[in-house]
Amino acid sequence: MSQQQLRKPEEEEAIKYGDVFDVQGKLAEKPVAPKDAAMMQMAENALLGETKKGCAAAAMVSAAMKNEKAGFVGHEDVNVDSGVTVEETHPLANVIGQYSQAAPLTSGPYSSCEQSEEEGGGGPITIGEALEATALTAGNKPVEWSDAAAIQAAEVRATGRTSIMPGGVAAAAQSAATLNARASREEEKTKLCDVLSNATERLGSDKAATRRDAEGVAVAELRNDPTLTTHPAGVSASVTAAARLNDQISK
Repeated sequence: MSQQQLRKPEEEEAIKYGDVFDVQGKLAEKPVAPKDAAMMQMAENALLGETKKGCAAAAMVSAAMKNEKAGFVGHEDVNVDSGVTVEETHPLANVIGQYSQAAPLTSGPYSSCEQSEEEGGGGPITIGEALEATALTAGNKPVEWSDAAAIQAAEVRATGRTSIMPGGVAAAAQSAATLNARASREEEKTKLCDVLSNATERLGSDKAATRRDAEGVAVAELRNDPTLTTHPAGVSASVTAAARLNDQISK
């Protein structure tokens, strides 16, 4: 969404990263965006096993929702160029790509949310969790054939099955894409959030996302898109982000 399309009420100000975390420089002045929050949620789930109330991901999700409601950011906006990175020295997932060296979150209001020795980490991010993250990053997007193809590829890699499971997430996506192609009004269309919000449960079995998984999902989405592109906040983007985070966790 372009800045010209956003409406910014004069009496309000966007919630910026500097308002939430102890960061400085360019990052501190950027408003918290929905996709950034979703990626942080994935990272926190991977390391803590859950999104904890009062911790970094919860704070970012709340800030992003307020910013979107006020018109400062769009639902699919991302304000951190290279995504969230995870460092083992800080289990909360130090923000953020190119800024992690300039402004690491080694302290701040959310540093107390680090995992305890008893809790341990939550392990790598699964394909199912990546699909559920898509419900946050691109949840309002109507399901198209490219989305259904990507979701099917993800299901195959997560479960090891070569056929679509009846009642599974891929079946739901294909049904949604078929109905959406016939829908005459936008409000009648099934959105990604309707299909992916409980993806982990629908998969039945799951596995950690890898680079090979991400490549397969991306190819499926690309080949089934009429413009031969992938959605910047869609299914393949989430699986790719999950695979990248898993690589960082394993180092």
